[in-house]
Formats: sequence, C-alpha cells, structure tokens
Amino acid sequence: MGNFGANNKNSVTLTLSGKLDVKSIEKFEAELMSAFSESKNLTLDFKDVTYVSSSGLRVLLTGDKTAKEKGGKMTITNASSFVMQIFKETGLSSILNFG
Repeated sequence: MGNFGANNKNSVTLTLSGKLDVKSIEKFEAELMSAFSESKNLTLDFKDVTYVSSSGLRVLLTGDKTAKEKGGKMTITNASSFVMQIFKETGLSSILNFG
C-alpha cells in the first residue's frame, strides 16, 4: 500500500501504490494518521496509485481536514490523468491540494 519516504520535522512523504479501495482503506487510513502524528504537513505520492474509490476519497478528505486542524497541509503529487479525472468528477480537485 504505502511507505514513508522523506521524513523531517516539517513534512512527511507517504508513497502509495495500487488501489485505494475497500480492501486497502483501513491500512491507508492508519498510515495516514500515523504520518500526521509525525508532522502537520504531509505529501502523498500517487505515482503508482491506479484507482481511488469513494472510501479512499473519504479518507483523503479526513486527511485534508486533519492537516488543516493542525495548521498544516496535505498535498497529493504525481497523480495519473485517470486518478485526476476521479478527483475532477467528484469535485475534489477544487478542495484537495495538488503539487
């Protein structure tokens, strides 16, 4: 699913792969919250993410809310055009941060 990349006091990078769906969502949510325990700023590298289900979108919204509550920012990077289309169709491309 994912692994922690570059860590420093200002930011944590979480590299994800595969599908963010009902089969992987519990692990993804746990990793996301663990990353926020280390930093208020989080970068999610979506280079190898192939699909995001509605449950994945919900966790991303929770992550974005968590970052804002901590005074930080969650940024999604390297999303494929297919995954970006999912964000656009659901309206989340205007809510979430992309880099």
